Amino acid sequence: MVMPLQIYLSTVEFIRLNKIGAENSMKRTVTNEARRAQIVQAAIDTIAELGYAKASFARITQRAGLSSPRMISYHFADKDDLLRHIALTVFTAGADAIAERMSAETTVAGKLRAYIEANLRFLRDHPRQIVALTEIGPYLRTDAGEGYTAETAQEPSVQGLEALLVAGQRNGEFRDFDARSMAVLIRGAIDAAAQRLGGTTNFDFDSYTRELVTTAGLTTRCP
Repeated sequence: MVMPLQIYLSTVEFIRLNKIGAENSMKRTVTNEARRAQIVQAAIDTIAELGYAKASFARITQRAGLSSPRMISYHFADKDDLLRHIALTVFTAGADAIAERMSAETTVAGKLRAYIEANLRFLRDHPRQIVALTEIGPYLRTDAGEGYTAETAQEPSVQGLEALLVAGQRNGEFRDFDARSMAVLIRGAIDAAAQRLGGTTNFDFDSYTRELVTTAGLTTRCP
């Protein structure tokens, strides 16, 4: 089963990817960074349209308007390196959007609402990026060369939600419930929406967002 939404890497892996990006950016010019971003976007579009198996360097080169696949090899060590940077690019965009929405709220209940809304709106507004992540998910590897399972990959997000819910219980905003179970329920509902991307049935993300926000609010608030 492919992992929806962000292909949840562990927090340690995400930090490691950010470190790689920071180190590489120090060694590259602004022009090179622009070229790398161009290649990453072309790779996302190609994978989203054709699938991972057909997204060769030649096709990505053509999509990016480059003269040769060697230009991709110049900027990325190999295809695995390109995949990691695709993940990092989308992770960063999603994390920034979610953090911005949550930071504007002053209550835990408000932050939970913002978390759900920002997650689902990022899904709605970035379908190609999410489809590409779903495609490359089975091919992403840890430093040890191991793949990510659905459970281990989702765990960092569940833990973050659990901490938020516990904070709401401690300050009296939320009722008494099992915070981990509630975190799994909410995270699962968000991931379920991601699986609807590109489906053949009509799916209204805005209605789904409203209903999930309402459901989460009713099930967590104090009586």
